[in-house]
Amino acid sequence: MDVSPLFSKLIVMAGEGINEDYPVEIHEYLSTFENSIGAVDEMLKTMMSVSRNELLQKLDPLEQAKVDLVSAYTLNSMFWVYLATQGVNPKEHPVKQELERIRVYMNRVKEITDKKKAGKLDRGAASRFVKNALWEPKPKNAPKVANKGKSKN
Repeated sequence: MDVSPLFSKLIVMAGEGINEDYPVEIHEYLSTFENSIGAVDEMLKTMMSVSRNELLQKLDPLEQAKVDLVSAYTLNSMFWVYLATQGVNPKEHPVKQELERIRVYMNRVKEITDKKKAGKLDRGAASRFVKNALWEPKPKNAPKVANKGKSKN
């Protein structure tokens, strides 16, 4: 799927001069958009060059989930843009709920990743630390030490 020729045609049209259908003010925006589409196209080619099974075999389950979620989010985002270019309000389309659903799962994966990174509590070390830090009164039957250098006269 190579979409960049379509946008190249738009850019060439813009470079030919002022067109009644094409305001010159948006030339820079279209140029930036074309570069972005080209970058997406290159990333897609890179991802499609490796089979999904080969890619997933090299990853742990959490990383596999991340790849699947990013792929689904990207595809739905591109569909969102497509709808917008066709004059359909994507906010009123089911794609909005799908993007939100994927975002919820992305947050869950992030929580799992954060929990893995969080430090574990060593209960034994913590209890020793607290026990040694607390003041303990001397037992009542312990011998009293005489105060040296001080007299009670």
